Amino acid sequence: MKTQPDPRRNYRQTLEDIGYVTLKEARQADYDRIGFMSGLEVHQQLKTREKLFCRCPAARYQKDDEYDAEVIRHMRPTLSELGEYDGTALMEFKTRKEIIYRIKNETTCTYEVDDTPPFPLNREALDIAIEISLLKKLNIVGEVHITRKQYLDGSIPTGFQRTAIIGVEGEIELPHKKIRLIQLSIEEDSCREISDVGHTRVYKTDRLGMPLIETVTYPDMVNPQEVAQACQFIRFLNRSTGKVLTGMGAARQDVNVSCRGGTRVEIKGVSKISYIPELTHNECYRQWALLNIKDILLKRIKKPDLWQVSSKSLEPDSLDLKPRFAKQIRENGWQIYGVSLPKFQGILSHFTQPGQVFANEISDRLKVIACIEKPNMDHSESLKPVLGAAQWSVVRKQLGARHDDALLICWGPEEDMPTAMETIEERCRMALEGVPNETRKALTDGTTLFERVLPGADRMYPDTDSAPIPLKNEDIEILRQRIPAVTIGAWKQMQQWGIPEDTYEYILKNNLFPLLKTLVEDLKEKPVFAGTLLGHKLKHVEGQVTPSAEFRYEQIADLVKMIRAKKLEMGIIDRLLPLVYQHPKMDFESLLISMRYKPVSREEIQEDIPFLIQKFAAIKNKNGKEALTRWLMGQLRGKALGNLSMKELRTLTDDAIKQENKRKKTT
Repeated sequence: MKTQPDPRRNYRQTLEDIGYVTLKEARQADYDRIGFMSGLEVHQQLKTREKLFCRCPAARYQKDDEYDAEVIRHMRPTLSELGEYDGTALMEFKTRKEIIYRIKNETTCTYEVDDTPPFPLNREALDIAIEISLLKKLNIVGEVHITRKQYLDGSIPTGFQRTAIIGVEGEIELPHKKIRLIQLSIEEDSCREISDVGHTRVYKTDRLGMPLIETVTYPDMVNPQEVAQACQFIRFLNRSTGKVLTGMGAARQDVNVSCRGGTRVEIKGVSKISYIPELTHNECYRQWALLNIKDILLKRIKKPDLWQVSSKSLEPDSLDLKPRFAKQIRENGWQIYGVSLPKFQGILSHFTQPGQVFANEISDRLKVIACIEKPNMDHSESLKPVLGAAQWSVVRKQLGARHDDALLICWGPEEDMPTAMETIEERCRMALEGVPNETRKALTDGTTLFERVLPGADRMYPDTDSAPIPLKNEDIEILRQRIPAVTIGAWKQMQQWGIPEDTYEYILKNNLFPLLKTLVEDLKEKPVFAGTLLGHKLKHVEGQVTPSAEFRYEQIADLVKMIRAKKLEMGIIDRLLPLVYQHPKMDFESLLISMRYKPVSREEIQEDIPFLIQKFAAIKNKNGKEALTRWLMGQLRGKALGNLSMKELRTLTDDAIKQENKRKKTT
């Protein structure tokens, strides 16, 4: 009898067979070899008072346990006008999911369960979407037509999402190339998922119906870094208007990836741009690995149409299971099925993603479609097997499997076993065809797992409840005047200067980039200081202080010049900026008097430190050196402001503390 292959050795060998390299090692030649191709769908919530098709407030979120009522629904497929079922609908129906919506009265109304017709589309949201479309050089449609897009996973209670195309055929400019845009749409956001365990999925409805824009690119990106860069610039353009929400969940992106000979696979819910390179790299190589599996199988299986699995219910006692595992099976009343996969020897341990093999592709689908929580299976090529070699021999004998067949066992509730057997055979048949069309969920380690089948091409149809909205040229031109003068040059320059990205939106929205250049290039201020002065400090002052007369942003450059001319330390600008913003017509000397500034020498400040150290000792603060340092800095900050930098002040206090400690040791 032939010996079974070593799973670990097989995993390493298949890595070599497909020419896998890590993201760090990969070069453009590697991506060209496997035909890397990627596009983006970037979603961004809009900053509006109300939701898109009703008058419920937007951006008011509830806690997981905070709700007034629950609505329970079950999804079932219906025939289209052509008498066909959507593949996603059939898959979701197999799961037998119970969908629970937790509703808060303050943020939800009857529209969202399709019991009330939609209100007219939120005009505030529409105007923002047009502005952002213009910013991305998209051609604005003459008339907005609202359509329904099927949503079959339960994340929208009605089973469809209202959406409308606003702009088509635009572009964004990266440092070295242009990326074409297919369209920008405005649509309703979906529910937030709380949990998905077994046959029960729970959602919150507070986010449901919030205005959302979706920017879709062509698959023009040819390496992972390009995908991340394009996504970053799209989000930057969105934020530059100041009319979108920011923070956790406000922006999300789906990434479409394929390799040569593969197919479009959509990675859903990428929460951070920094995850994109690893995810797209691994997905492209996953598809390359699946194509290698296909080639291996087609050499072994001459008649794929006749290939089929064989399965059989197994008695746990006949397998001599480990006591702990046997007890779990018995207490839950689960069944165990053995499955033989003809000619699949070595396939289950074939590399697909870092740390994953083809068997994971099966296990993921068992979790999603059959709703059997992991761990839900073991196989004859497992790196951490539940069964030993002798037990697999028993399974092989009971199934009548040949030496070149792969074996697996699957366990779970009896009612889920028929779906589980169908799922295993379906995924293995797909292996004979290459890469299945599917949506995958992004994980933080850069790998993905199966989420659902990709929806069919006919998932969109007209919304008969909503009339078309004509867009007048004169209205569009008014909106065009509002958009910030964002250029790739400004974005690239701020990146090169190392200015924090959370300042870009404010700087560009208020057309402050010319002032930023003046501060850096003409006045020779450090870029990070200049960027944060405008994007953090000025932004904060503008939100807190009301000017008594018209304030011109150019006055900040005048303020910096005057501080330098008076040979004051630049830290004083923290105190002067609110004053000059509030009193734009006040002269510099009056500003200094208003803030009670007094010129003090370094020596005078230094002379105060020993006395303050003694005072600190007298109040018996026991928190150690760092607490003393902070206390001294707080006491001296007002006197030092404008006369000494905080860095120099810290050096003075540290030196004084060292001298005091040395004095104590010698006495």
